[in-house]
Amino acid sequence: VQLQASGGGLAQAGGSLRLSCAASGRTFSSYAMAWFRQAPKKERELVSGIRWSGRRTFNADSVKGRFTISGDSAKNTVYLQMNDLQFEDTAVYFCAATTVNYIASALYSERSYDVWGPGTPVTVSS
Repeated sequence: VQLQASGGGLAQAGGSLRLSCAASGRTFSSYAMAWFRQAPKKERELVSGIRWSGRRTFNADSVKGRFTISGDSAKNTVYLQMNDLQFEDTAVYFCAATTVNYIASALYSERSYDVWGPGTPVTVSS
């Protein structure tokens, strides 16, 4: 089982990109999916996530009001609409899924996710 992210690329500051992530391989059921990112010389951090129960979303403070996560739980697919991109958003973006029903607070940690895919790079020029 693997997740495949796409849609990364180059954007100008103030511009937009839309990332997509889909599962491949054997089917599985996830309780939540999320996007993480890792900038050069920095640790990987949560960007946005969605818990399928109640379709509750959660976001890092740095992207609130600019990024929106959406998806389809039946297909284990998530999207990340990124608007008003800033230079600081430059990073490799990873999508992840969890097959464990963690409490909401645990979903902010990458350790709660057990299905990952290779990242897609996003570069924002200032």
